[in-house]
Amino acid sequence: MALPKAHRLKSRQDFQAVFREGMRRYSSHLTLRALKPSSAKESSLATAPKNSIGTECQHLTSTKIGISVSTKVSKKAVVRNRIKRQITAALQQLLPKIAPGWKLVLIVKPTAAGDECGSQQFLQELEQLLAKAEVLNGHS
Repeated sequence: MALPKAHRLKSRQDFQAVFREGMRRYSSHLTLRALKPSSAKESSLATAPKNSIGTECQHLTSTKIGISVSTKVSKKAVVRNRIKRQITAALQQLLPKIAPGWKLVLIVKPTAAGDECGSQQFLQELEQLLAKAEVLNGHS
C-alpha cells in the first residue's frame, strides 16, 4: 500500500529545497525535514473573498512526502524496502491529520535496521516528530 501519487515528493528540486530551507526534527530512528507551505499561497487565502471559504482547500496543494533510506541503514535492498513499507503504512494512518501544503522528507537512521523497528514504533516516532514540527493539524 503505497502513498497516493498526490502525496509523493518526487523531483530532485523538491528534495533539495526541503534540505536547503526546511527545519529539522530528530528522533531515535528518524530525522524529519519539513518545509512550510509557501507564504504566497497563505496570503492569497487571507485576501480571498468570504464566499470562497469552502474552496480554500483547493488553493493549497496536498502535503508531499519523501522517504530516504540510504545504504548506510542496510546494504540489503530487502531490508531498506521493508523499512520504507513500514513507514509508508504509518504515514497512511497519519495522512488525514497532516496540514496541507507541507513538503516533508523522512530520513531513516542506521539504528532503525539494527533495532528491528516495527511499524508501530515508526508510527509513534512519526507522530512525535510531526507534532514537534507543528505539521499536524492541531499540533497534538
